[in-house]
Amino acid sequence: MSEERPTSDAAQEEAGDEVRAEEARATDADAWAKACAEDLAAEKARRRAEYGTPPGSAAEELRKLVDAVADKLSGLNSPLFGAVASGTAQQMVNQVVQQAKAAVEPVIERNPDVFDHLAAAGSELLAAYRSAVEAQERRWTSRDSGPRGEGTGPGEHIDLD
Repeated sequence: MSEERPTSDAAQEEAGDEVRAEEARATDADAWAKACAEDLAAEKARRRAEYGTPPGSAAEELRKLVDAVADKLSGLNSPLFGAVASGTAQQMVNQVVQQAKAAVEPVIERNPDVFDHLAAAGSELLAAYRSAVEAQERRWTSRDSGPRGEGTGPGEHIDLD
């Protein structure tokens, strides 16, 4: 039995060393994560100071657009309506604006990621369109401006002189 005791103490000491080493690694990992978070926060603050606040998500930007259009339409006084009809027209515009906001707001709240995906898809479509236009412009500008030679196209050169 006396032999089991030293082995047990050695195992416990070894286990204690492993626990201490694991705690040291966890402390190092926490320190690393904390340093990274501080660096990221400092970089974000620097960029915010240099470039201003970044745009929000597509859903937030849509909400801002709807609010701006609603404010503009609500404050619009049209000279097309007479003085008498102006108040009634303004009430109708306000009602339509409120209905539009009431219809758009729940969609934005339920599906904010959809607007991010739509914005990304729009960017991809714009890039594809730009690429197609640039390729067509290269074809147009690469043609020589002189008379066409044989084999430059599917048609036949006809001299009208």
